[in-house]
Amino acid sequence: MSEAGQWAVGIVSDNPLQRRRLQDAAAKFGLASAFCGAPERLLAQSPVPVVDLWLVVMEDEDADATVLDFLLEASEAPMLFGLDPAPKPGQSHYVSWERRLQDKLEQALGPLEQLDNENSLEQLDQTPPAQIQDLPHWITPAIPGTPAEYIWILGASLGGPAAVKAFLDCLPAGLPVGFVYAQHIDGNFTEVLTRVLGRHAHYQLKQAEVGATLKTGEVVLLPVEREWTLNEQGELVEKTNAWPGPYGPSIDQVLLNIGDHYGDRCNAILFSGMGNDGAVAAPLLKAYGSRVWAQDSASCGNSAMPDSVVATGCVSFVGNPEQLARQLVKTLEAICLLKRKHQRDSA
Repeated sequence: MSEAGQWAVGIVSDNPLQRRRLQDAAAKFGLASAFCGAPERLLAQSPVPVVDLWLVVMEDEDADATVLDFLLEASEAPMLFGLDPAPKPGQSHYVSWERRLQDKLEQALGPLEQLDNENSLEQLDQTPPAQIQDLPHWITPAIPGTPAEYIWILGASLGGPAAVKAFLDCLPAGLPVGFVYAQHIDGNFTEVLTRVLGRHAHYQLKQAEVGATLKTGEVVLLPVEREWTLNEQGELVEKTNAWPGPYGPSIDQVLLNIGDHYGDRCNAILFSGMGNDGAVAAPLLKAYGSRVWAQDSASCGNSAMPDSVVATGCVSFVGNPEQLARQLVKTLEAICLLKRKHQRDSA
């Protein structure tokens, strides 16, 4: 591991495009590229760069054998070779390729994704509250605790708590919406997360409870250990299996489970995080007619996750947490105005 506490990889390929795509994918998972070059450049290196893992993708089988023989002699680091060629980012099968690469990297190196810790969460408690918006005149204040008409899933990983807190702190009370919060985090810190994020917000943060329904004015935090879904009555159900994928809650699975029940009344915002969780299911949610938004790169602690979702082409709005909050209020106001128009027209 490098001095900065970052895993370092070496990338070798006789295809310049493959080198670039592998390097970009490695960076998305927080890996430094200590070497990225053609095989002839590697063979000329003396000494050979010190890395934690070599990634080898070759089109020329003879050159492939030469590189492998060289690395076996010159480097103590393990190798991943015979990897599938990286497709063009944005293509439907790119995310699947990226997930397979992540699995292989984690088998070789261990967990890659960095998570917020207790200290970083406690620091949020010192953050002054954002300026809260006024509830627009056309939105009739919703009664807290009533069944939520609209659900917004908030998906986040590294840097997500700060972004989600800034988002929630901006929202006025009375919006006709309930939230489901899927945050990659150590399960030991969920109580701290719930306390800190609910400090200044009008929306009550609470941990998921079996049999509860999604209500207006609440932010339901999903546990990391086992998968949660909704039954036909819209009640929360805890399953016996772990979340699919390396990190819980699986944002992809949350989008699928909640979206399957609410259809186009279920929408999503993808906040700061590493990896690409959400990039598989977000286009499917969009196909329901749902809105999918993402935090912009400049305001993220790590933009890999929202950037991956943006790359799928399903995102209709991108902004910082405050802009996302304002856009949500504008969207709900437009929905309320449209409902009033339909009521007048049908009277």
